[in-house]
Amino acid sequence: MEQAPDDWTDTERGLWDAFRHGEVYDLRAGSGPVELLLPAPAGRAVRPAGADGPGHGPDDPFTGAPWGPERTVRAEVIARLLLHGPEAAPGKVTALKLTGARITGEFTLAGGRIGCYVEFQLCRFERKLLLSEATAGTLRIVSCALPRLEGSRLATEGDVHLARCGIPGGIRLTDARIGTDLLLNQSAVGPDAYGRAVSADGLTVNQDCEAERIELLGELSLRSARIGGRLSLRGSSLRAVGPDNPNALNAARITVGHTLYLSGSEDANWAGSRTVYGSGYGEPAGTGHYRDTTHTPFRARGRIRLSDGRFDNACLITGAEFHLGPGEELALSRIQTPELRFACDAPPTGPVTLNRARIGNLVDSPDAWPTAHHVSLTGFTYESLRPVGPFPLERRIAWVDSGREFRPEAYEQLAAALRRDGADEDARAVLHAKQRRRRHTLPLPGRIWGHLQDAAVGYGYRPGRAAAWLVLAWALGTAYFAGHEPAPLKADEKVVWNPALYAAGKVLPLIDLGQNGWNPDRTGQWVATALVLTGWVLATTAVAGVTRLLQRG
Repeated sequence: MEQAPDDWTDTERGLWDAFRHGEVYDLRAGSGPVELLLPAPAGRAVRPAGADGPGHGPDDPFTGAPWGPERTVRAEVIARLLLHGPEAAPGKVTALKLTGARITGEFTLAGGRIGCYVEFQLCRFERKLLLSEATAGTLRIVSCALPRLEGSRLATEGDVHLARCGIPGGIRLTDARIGTDLLLNQSAVGPDAYGRAVSADGLTVNQDCEAERIELLGELSLRSARIGGRLSLRGSSLRAVGPDNPNALNAARITVGHTLYLSGSEDANWAGSRTVYGSGYGEPAGTGHYRDTTHTPFRARGRIRLSDGRFDNACLITGAEFHLGPGEELALSRIQTPELRFACDAPPTGPVTLNRARIGNLVDSPDAWPTAHHVSLTGFTYESLRPVGPFPLERRIAWVDSGREFRPEAYEQLAAALRRDGADEDARAVLHAKQRRRRHTLPLPGRIWGHLQDAAVGYGYRPGRAAAWLVLAWALGTAYFAGHEPAPLKADEKVVWNPALYAAGKVLPLIDLGQNGWNPDRTGQWVATALVLTGWVLATTAVAGVTRLLQRG
């Protein structure tokens, strides 16, 4: 039987035997069940002085307390076991399961093939972990402190768990391929030299990517990533490091096979949880209403880019806070998803762009959208509106009018969605508002004519106004000519005088009511001319409006 090398310490020899038997090698100072501790704040290797709470003792990897040689394993020993380890004991399967160890030296597995299950718990790595271009089955690094993880082009057949870890120098998983799930729950990660906490451009995860309640100081970069299941960032805190890299989340061109969650996390799911999964692998455990339970919101301080993303089931942005500085925005341009849920308790502090996005159901609330011309909807299309609560029409109109420039397609899209829901009257009100907004872009003559059309018939969307104006003009004309009977055109052809019919004949174009044989005086001619012009203006404007309504229908 192959033996451990002679230059290995007794502690390392014990790891050799545990590896052959697939057993957990526990080097903790204490005893009892393993308690998976939360890491130090993002960007810090150890907890600040005085931050230790109940349960933090000699086995906490996130403190500066020294761990002696009885808990020390060299990284080269672990590399030897993983890359060229001994055969399993009879009836056993090799596995590396190490708990409570201090791992010293350069830990290089880059390019290697790891053929066994790997699990580190409550371990303290003194140097960064190099996994670039390695292949493995399942990797679990849970509640561990390590300076940095390099895993570009890592390929695994199973899960990769980096939960409750403190990684002050950042994680790199560029172009990595994860066979099943990637789990980052409750980890705290600091920035690299480029201001990125997690650099995972081109990442492929065949199933779910769970990153709930993570704390990142630096950018989460997922450009062109492909997630086969869901991507959950519920209850997470993302903070950009500064002007050199203002991004908190950069997930341009991402593809998510199910749902993206940028939402709050119910505290009851995680309070007292002894696992890294919360309750039900991050699924809501409570049945109460959202506002009846306590939540930790998703918080982002910095620019959010989801442009050109595709979310095959839904994109849920609820219970989230977006703290955007000057020049920063929440970019949702050209995203595609059957449902976008945008229902935050408070609006983002900067612009939201949805230019050319294509949505099925838009589920939103009026208080979630920023005002002061901070919503861009150029080319934004959606099939239906499903607000989570009352959404008054005037606020919906203000929503489409919140861009910096007049975009008529935003009004047309809203009117079309309202008509599909059977709200024809609301659709007409939206199109009326569009004409009023367009009027501000016209030169002075156009604005004057627009005001006249608006007052007369509401740009054709209020045709009842034309009838009212016509009745008023007819009544005024009747009153005038009742006291100023004109002379007949031909003295020998006396026509029965009727001031009401005479005024009606003037305000109704192309209609002869048999009162054309009269010759009014100079003042009467001006009154008759005014009636004729009023009739033509009102009639043509009303016809144009009715034609527009028929075309829209």
